[in-house]
Amino acid sequence: MKFLKLLSLAFLCSTTVAAQVTDSMMLRQIYDVALMEGHSYKNLEHLCKQIGPRLSGSKNAQKAVEWSKKVMEDYGFDKVYLQEVMVPHWERGAKEVAYITEGSTKILIRIAALGGSIASPVGGITAKVVEVKNFEELRVMGESVKGKIVFFNRPFDARFFDTFEAYSGAVNQRGQGAVEAAKLGAVGVIVRSMTNIIDDNPHTGGMRYQEGVTKIPAAAISTKAAELLSQKLRSGNGSAIKLYFKQNCQTLPDALSYNVIGEIRGSVTPDNIITVGGHLDSWDLAEGAHDDGTGVTQSIEVLRIFKALKFKPQNTIRAVMFMNEENGLRGGAKYAELAKQNNEKHIAALESDEGGFTPRGFTIEDSPSALAHISKWKSLFEPYKVSDIEAGGSGSDLGPLKNAVPGIVLIGFKPDSQRYFDIHHASSDVFENVNKRELELGAASMASLIYLIDKYGAK
Repeated sequence: MKFLKLLSLAFLCSTTVAAQVTDSMMLRQIYDVALMEGHSYKNLEHLCKQIGPRLSGSKNAQKAVEWSKKVMEDYGFDKVYLQEVMVPHWERGAKEVAYITEGSTKILIRIAALGGSIASPVGGITAKVVEVKNFEELRVMGESVKGKIVFFNRPFDARFFDTFEAYSGAVNQRGQGAVEAAKLGAVGVIVRSMTNIIDDNPHTGGMRYQEGVTKIPAAAISTKAAELLSQKLRSGNGSAIKLYFKQNCQTLPDALSYNVIGEIRGSVTPDNIITVGGHLDSWDLAEGAHDDGTGVTQSIEVLRIFKALKFKPQNTIRAVMFMNEENGLRGGAKYAELAKQNNEKHIAALESDEGGFTPRGFTIEDSPSALAHISKWKSLFEPYKVSDIEAGGSGSDLGPLKNAVPGIVLIGFKPDSQRYFDIHHASSDVFENVNKRELELGAASMASLIYLIDKYGAK
């Protein structure tokens, strides 16, 4: 009996080693295809240069829908289709104008209206400025804020290694600042751009209003201009400083748009679905290269790599181009709604929405069992330096799936974060700032994880 147990253990060990060798060889092939014959970079170039900014509801967003659908059809994916979704339609209008006034002196500064903001009055706004770091400071000021422009000037906390943590610690002033300032009678809001560098590029982003609270115009100010304005306000002449800004944005009726979906059908359990995706929309100031053109093209590339290798997954692999992540999350909500309505069985979903920089690993959301299971594959990723597998968030578009699809494992793709907020939501988010090799390494890393989940499950 003891001999049989030893023989069984030896067989199990040899089988495990053989499986590891097979998986290692498959990952090598995936990386080879991505790095030697990759399509993600040329696809990204077309998306950025031939289509460009793709804010929900815009003509360019529709062009991106049509383009991504055709790309996946041309690759011969088993099924390519559209999911209808109604999305917000906000337009920036003519370029914003702003300047600091100090007596008769005017100093031009760069601002950008925040997405969803109302326009300023036709002639713009001129008012004294109060500077605060947070909502607590604002509330202490009370009625003294009335008739003034509130300047939220809380920078990123540089102590965070992961810049997304620094972003999370600062972004509420952008999202809720207009509401909190309006409650005290402010006439406008200027918010320090959400970036850890000092430059002259304002970074836009979404903001919200609250029913029953007066709507006031809100804009992002470049960090360079924020430093200047703060310095002026702290000077001996600070009480004489005023700010003028004018913006011309408007919100139009909701528009019809689409999530774009491509599939490779599973060969064993086709009703089981593994999703990989990014969001197709982008802010209007630039080309949306890192946010999120890279995630879109990497997700398409995952399926293309499998086709190139003639790999037949056991489960259905689905690439989803979500619409309206930036100012509404309508695409992610619609995808989850239909998944629940259709009783779809999703094993796992992976999102790439943190840029196309050097891949570092993956974050597993709210599933200790999945984290333990996927962590067992670290050794397979170590040759590619992509072995940081830890608990964390997945992605905004995947959030609605958490309650809609029981048992799903949500995963975020984690590239190096140090440069992301240099360009996030700013005019500098262009194709030229994406590195071809980093983009391709990311696509290969994502395809490798999808391959392993398809073979072994997600938890």
